[in-house]
Amino acid sequence: MSQVDLWQIERSYFEKGVQIICGVDEAGRGPLAGPVCAAAVILPEGLEIPGLNDSKKLTDKRRRELAPIIQQQALAYGIAFASHEEIDAINILQATFLAMERAMGQLKIHPELALIDGNRQKDFGINVETVVKGDSRSANIAAASVLAKVTRDDYMEAMALEYPGYGFEIHKGYGTKAHYDALRQLGPSPIHRMTFLKKFYGQA
Repeated sequence: MSQVDLWQIERSYFEKGVQIICGVDEAGRGPLAGPVCAAAVILPEGLEIPGLNDSKKLTDKRRRELAPIIQQQALAYGIAFASHEEIDAINILQATFLAMERAMGQLKIHPELALIDGNRQKDFGINVETVVKGDSRSANIAAASVLAKVTRDDYMEAMALEYPGYGFEIHKGYGTKAHYDALRQLGPSPIHRMTFLKKFYGQA
């Protein structure tokens, strides 16, 4: 998808007089271990970053090339986590909102509108528009998806050194066969989401 298409949603708001728009996305809602990470990004209007797209459609190498470009060119950005403990305490949806709120709280510029990937929203104290498949439809959300994914992947690679044997560096905490095999062998690590493993250990 070209960069021109990625600005279509933002352009419709710019035409209505909205000037400062941030995109918000998360990485890591589904994994069995580790935090959920959210990013909020405000790009200059119409900025073209060649190759920018939904982080899931990009290779790890491409995401890592794009992340510093996004950070350099953005008017403002924020990246934040909600921990595995918070996920277990308040559930993954509320923890995702918490990470998003923290990421938006880091923005040096106050946005007039937040475009949030997905179809669930809460009151963040600013105008919010949810965008289904927003990470492939909005430049700001696509940029946020890249920063969130790269940051969380880096965290899980660091955790792989701290808790070897689970393969965090490969699957980043997602429920692969190898990950479940490691859980059977080693039991849960200190960063596993125990609410995500209730059924697994109930049946084990």
